Amino acid sequence: MLPTPSTSHVDVNLVYEPAEDSFLFLDTLSSVAESSFLKERFGQDPQWRKRDVQSPSPLIVEVGVGSGVILGFLTAHARQILGRNDVLSIGVDVSRPACQASTDTVHLACRAASNGSPESGWFFTSLNADLTSVIRPGTVDVLICNPPYVPTAEVPHTPDIRTQAAKISNHGEEQNSIAEEANLISLSYAGGTDGMEVTNRLLEQLPIALDPKQGVAYILLCNQNRPDEVVHRIRQWGADWAVHVVGRSGKHGGWEKLQILRICRGGKPAS
Repeated sequence: MLPTPSTSHVDVNLVYEPAEDSFLFLDTLSSVAESSFLKERFGQDPQWRKRDVQSPSPLIVEVGVGSGVILGFLTAHARQILGRNDVLSIGVDVSRPACQASTDTVHLACRAASNGSPESGWFFTSLNADLTSVIRPGTVDVLICNPPYVPTAEVPHTPDIRTQAAKISNHGEEQNSIAEEANLISLSYAGGTDGMEVTNRLLEQLPIALDPKQGVAYILLCNQNRPDEVVHRIRQWGADWAVHVVGRSGKHGGWEKLQILRICRGGKPAS
């Protein structure tokens, strides 16, 4: 079992604390089935890849990076999960405290995993932005998102990025009111109608953000998000798109409370 990145430094009053959904992502990405899929798609070793072509370094992007535990895990254990360690990872979050926390988490995870050996990938930074707005179209090889999926009356107000930057004190600490702190936390779980308002926006952006040949996305849903309807909608994108449930957790009344979808163009690497 691969070690989970430490998040003991994360201020849980400002940033979502890793929970069942986070750990489902770790278990899913490191499972034999999913690791084999990713190695076949991106790995450099001929025993994994189905095509004898040198692949550029994959770009991993986590949208809504939060504490950074998922991105830190995937980056730190890149060789074991993707079959190569020349990956580049980036986090994105509308919360500036989350960007700061995730940067520390990923750096610590990579340092701990390497331990003198080149096992981890390269982490660039966490960007304070909305979804894929700052990502160049067609460049993302692996997109991860544990979105705000809890059904709520509305999606919380997204703080202005320039305003967040202006709140940094002379000592480099961000100054937030109690109300602002509560809003930052609610952004991590409150998904609006059916818990899908943020996820629907991301789904619309996937065909643009993902690499057109080998891009793959992993998105978490809960039962209240009506995952069967989401799967049906994605299949309407066209015959070249494939969607599979690759992770499940927490059965409730015969239904899985949490699911992770793998979304990509085709089920195999492009030839």
